[in-house]
Amino acid sequence: MDWKAHLTHQSTTLDTFRKAHPGAGKGFTALHHGTLTEGALSVREKELQALAIGIVKQCTDCIGFHIQAAHKAGATREQVAETVGVAMMMGGGPAFMYGAKALEAWDQLT
Repeated sequence: MDWKAHLTHQSTTLDTFRKAHPGAGKGFTALHHGTLTEGALSVREKELQALAIGIVKQCTDCIGFHIQAAHKAGATREQVAETVGVAMMMGGGPAFMYGAKALEAWDQLT
């Protein structure tokens, strides 16, 4: 998978939806920004949690976007690998498959 091309395309798709339903787009963006701020948990920790959930929920786009954000927040490949391990523990075989995608995304996007 070409992660950069995929996320570029998905960003365009999301922009199209935001134009079609601005209230929903703005609401989700506000929730996203309100949640992923520094607090008792660091932004890096929150992004790794979001990555684990994306893996378990089998959301390829979530994986890619949260890999980028985790890297920006200072996560390492080793931390991503451990996050994949936790996701596998909670999500079983399907999480293993999507966890492998997460490491592939890391290698391509960072």
